Amino acid sequence: MKTINCKEAPLKVFGIPFFEKRKLFERLPDELCDILEVDCGKRCPGARIGFRTDADTFTVKISLKTLRLDRGMSIFSCQSTAVMIGDRSDPIFAGLVSPPDYETKVFENTFKKKPVMEEVTLWLLRNEEIESVEITFPDDAHVEEPTPYKYGPVLFYGSSITEGGCCCNITNNYPALLSRWLDMDIYNFGFSGSAKGNPEIADYINIIDFSVFVMDYDHNAPDEEFLLKTHEPFFKKIREKHPDMPILMLARPTFGNWQDSDWRRNIVKSTYENAVAAGD
Repeated sequence: MKTINCKEAPLKVFGIPFFEKRKLFERLPDELCDILEVDCGKRCPGARIGFRTDADTFTVKISLKTLRLDRGMSIFSCQSTAVMIGDRSDPIFAGLVSPPDYETKVFENTFKKKPVMEEVTLWLLRNEEIESVEITFPDDAHVEEPTPYKYGPVLFYGSSITEGGCCCNITNNYPALLSRWLDMDIYNFGFSGSAKGNPEIADYINIIDFSVFVMDYDHNAPDEEFLLKTHEPFFKKIREKHPDMPILMLARPTFGNWQDSDWRRNIVKSTYENAVAAGD
């Protein structure tokens, strides 16, 4: 048997900025994590490990730095990694790599597949800080780099809904669904309760290489004044650095269910209308 760490070729990690350079499982560096109200900058929703192999079996071993109970999501939805086999736009769900309890931080699972060259994508867990991921193959198995994504990367900046709360599987949040349907690489910058249009986050986003920006954070604005103060300046920071990039502005998906949905949607719309009036 041969074991390959996910930081080594030919395995490739998607969805974590600067992973090839830093080899760190983090969305934000330490200095930016400190400005968030919730400790979520070091967890990596949307991160994937990809490879191609003709192995008929392989074992995925995950080591975590943290492991905590989530009152809104089960251990299968936010502390587990989903293994998908086959074409990324229409894969087979092979199963989960899950901790057996909330005390075991090192765990593994073995998967069987056809002994032909196939794409394998591991959707890494949402809630915890990851120490390492290792995959073990038979000695005679061929392991190759994954097929490049057709589109992307697209960067989503938003609330806990964007991050994946509270879906029953890590692959069921809307950025993940779009990634699979469109064969699209993504960065998931959903920050639970903490996406509030911080200018420091915009500056960091601006040094990441991506092709489309989805601005989806109004759910985390505590009131109308806050959203009005932050939404257009945040957009302008991104637009200044990326003058020709497609930018999508979304209102939160709970529209119609909350009394403040009208003013939230109108502020998002006004940012758009002002940009168009200015020639965007």
